[in-house]
Amino acid sequence: MPMATAMWLVENTTLTFKQIADFCKLHEVEVQGIADGEVAKGIKAYNPIISGQLTREEIDLSSKDENRPLQIKNFDVEISNSEKKIKKYIPLSKRQDKPDSALWLLKQHSILKDSQVAKLVGITKSSVTSIRNKSYWNYNNLNPKDPVALNLFTQKDLLDAIAKAERRIKREKKEKERAIQINKS
Repeated sequence: MPMATAMWLVENTTLTFKQIADFCKLHEVEVQGIADGEVAKGIKAYNPIISGQLTREEIDLSSKDENRPLQIKNFDVEISNSEKKIKKYIPLSKRQDKPDSALWLLKQHSILKDSQVAKLVGITKSSVTSIRNKSYWNYNNLNPKDPVALNLFTQKDLLDAIAKAERRIKREKKEKERAIQINKS
C-alpha cells in the first residue's frame, strides 16, 4: 500500500516529495510521478490517518519543517493472556456423550468436585451427582468416554481443574491438622 499512501499524502498534504518518499519507502521520482499522474494510475488513495499510521499533528509538524521526516505512529498494544471462555456449540450427536464423559471423569479423576465435572462437561450438577450415586436415569447404558478425545474441552482445562482440586484437598488437609492441633491444646 505504499503507492496508495503516497498518493493520499501528495493529494492532501504540503509535504515534500522527499518526506513522502522516505515515509512510504519509495523513490522521490516515483512520488513525483504520482503527483504528475503518470504513476499509480487507477490506484485508490489510502488515508494513513484513518489506518492509524500517522496523526494529523505529525503531518502538520513535518509540513512546517522540510527536514523533519514523518514518523509512523507507535502502537502500545496491550496483550492480555486472559482468554474469555466462549461457550461453543455442541452438536446434537455429541450431546449424548456428555453423561459418558462425566462418568469417565468421575472414574479417572475422583478428586474433582461434582460442580467442576459439571462445568467441564457442560451438564447440570444434579446430573453429575446422580451419575456418581449410580441413580442416573440411563446409568446402565453409560460408557465412560474421554471428554478431551470427544473435544468437549481441552486438556489444559482438565489439568487446570485437577490442579484446583489438588489445591483444595491440600487446603482441607491443613485445616483438619490445625483443628486437631487446636483440640489437643
